[in-house]
Amino acid sequence: MKERVLITGASSGIGLELARLAAADGCDLVLVARSADKLEQLAAELRASHSVEVTVLPSDLTRPEAPDELVAELEKRRLPVDILVNNAGFATYGPFTETDRKTELDMLQLNIVALTDLTKLLLPPMIARGHGRVMNVASTAAFQPGPLMAVYYATKAYVLSLSEALANELKDRGVSVTTFCPGPTESGFQAAAGLQRSRLFRRKLPSSAEVALVGWQATRRGQVVCVPGTMNWFMATAIRFLPRSLVTSLVRRAQAPS
Repeated sequence: MKERVLITGASSGIGLELARLAAADGCDLVLVARSADKLEQLAAELRASHSVEVTVLPSDLTRPEAPDELVAELEKRRLPVDILVNNAGFATYGPFTETDRKTELDMLQLNIVALTDLTKLLLPPMIARGHGRVMNVASTAAFQPGPLMAVYYATKAYVLSLSEALANELKDRGVSVTTFCPGPTESGFQAAAGLQRSRLFRRKLPSSAEVALVGWQATRRGQVVCVPGTMNWFMATAIRFLPRSLVTSLVRRAQAPS
């Protein structure tokens, strides 16, 4: 029996590449993002390439009611979800006192509330069936404070903490929870966040496809935390042994405009 994978933020970047990987594995898909046109284009590609069932459910997950509406539509169409990929998210760049308040409230809603709510709604059926997987996409930002991206870094720290706790709670229930923590990646993320000026992105970055493959394989294995890239893993590990004030200063330097 085929597994069904629901991916939020599936219209571009890592989410799009995860959809391609899931389809290549023979999984049916539910694609969620705001852009219906992009989702339909991707759905047509995956149906033609892999003969899988692809359902497109456009949704703006910054709306508080969106997770309830999405799950109600899944139930209406009788589409159980075996693998939930909470990938949707965005960032803002700049000093906290200067960034846009409404944009950051939307970021909190998407990066934290929608992710939590979808997980809350879709976990119980997985537990009842005795199998399932959740991938929550965090970031290497989850491991330290992030001056000039303070709210974004804080949202990803929440995702990491929540996901590790859930992985522990569910370890004997047949359901795994993987926190995927990619570092800077070549995608539309930095342009959307206004990060072109940041030193952090002034170097050659891995592609979304390369990064997504590592995360998908880790989720398939049920790995609890996955940090792709040797240097990213080393930095995420080493940070635990450094004074927090030093770590924060180093991140500020890396984030500063070049």
